[in-house]
Amino acid sequence: MLWLAMKYLVTAAVVVAVSEVARRSDRLGAFIAALPLVTVLVLVWLQVEGQSNEKIGNHAYYTFWYVLPTLPMFLAFPWLLQRLGFWFALATGVVITVATFAMFSVVLRRFGIELLA
Repeated sequence: MLWLAMKYLVTAAVVVAVSEVARRSDRLGAFIAALPLVTVLVLVWLQVEGQSNEKIGNHAYYTFWYVLPTLPMFLAFPWLLQRLGFWFALATGVVITVATFAMFSVVLRRFGIELLA
C-alpha cells in the first residue's frame, strides 16, 4: 500500500509541477508538458515492479502510435479557444482526437499494427 501511495504522490507531483511552471511561462510549461514524463514514469514503475522487457517495450511502442492521433487536437484547440471558449474547445478537441484515432487505427491495421485489439 505504501508503494502505491508513493507512486501516486510522485506522479501527482510531476503534474502539479508542470502546471505551476505553465502558469509562469507558456513556452517552458508547454515544453515540459510535451516531454513524455508520464510515459517515463510508467516505464520506471513497470521496471521497478518487475515487468518483463517485452511488456515494457510494448508499452513504449504503443505509446508512440497512440500519441500521433492526439497531435491535431493541439493545433485545433487554440483556434477553437479564441472563437468558442474553453469548454467547447476542450470537448471539440476530445472529439477530434477520438475521430483521428479511429481513422488512424484503420490505416495502421492495413500495415499490421493493431491499436484496437
